[in-house]
Amino acid sequence: MATIARREAKRRAALTRERILRAAISLADRDGIESLSMRKLGHKLGVEAMSLYNHVRNKVDMLDGMVDVVFGEIDLPANGIDWRTAMRQRAISARQALSRHPWAIGLMESRATPGPATLRHHDAVLGSLRTAGFSVDLAAHAYSILDGYTYGFTLTELTLPFRNSEIAEVAGNIMEGFRPGDYPHLAEMAVDRAMKPGYNYGDEFEYGLDLILDGIERAHSPARRMQ
Repeated sequence: MATIARREAKRRAALTRERILRAAISLADRDGIESLSMRKLGHKLGVEAMSLYNHVRNKVDMLDGMVDVVFGEIDLPANGIDWRTAMRQRAISARQALSRHPWAIGLMESRATPGPATLRHHDAVLGSLRTAGFSVDLAAHAYSILDGYTYGFTLTELTLPFRNSEIAEVAGNIMEGFRPGDYPHLAEMAVDRAMKPGYNYGDEFEYGLDLILDGIERAHSPARRMQ
């Protein structure tokens, strides 16, 4: 019994906030955020759930920390590059991070007590836009549009009822359910695009992103600002 107690004490001593958050993220990635509990987290870490409260105040605090870790995985705008390149790289990196952690999409902008990585991220993005001469209003518009597109596209991509390798099969099955000519434009899209070899819905992301960046660039152009 003494040996078991020593092992338990050693595990508790090895606990850190970062280790707890990483373990919580691992569970959420695997099973979804709804299934996450302090009991399951304690079991994964090999400690009693009560030991976790020495490092996280409650589940809300844990969620704040988990979101902060995800924000820390998104590339910050690099110094010395133009705003468009910075926003493009940041959006692509955000989509990659959210694809790794699907549970985070609905939580990223919902935290009332954001952590340092979250605040640093927002400040760096806004700083990149303001340094490029964006007004406060236009920087806010650009940030909102880019985030809305990135979060929305990633959510759509993650909830599609098929994988890329299954698109042709799923589209074919759908088309079998209606008569030729019932939905001509849908059939055209399926045959001429979605069912072609190599089609990947995820490729649509960067095309749409560039359209949005084109619009922001026009709004930011000197001629437009002088009107």
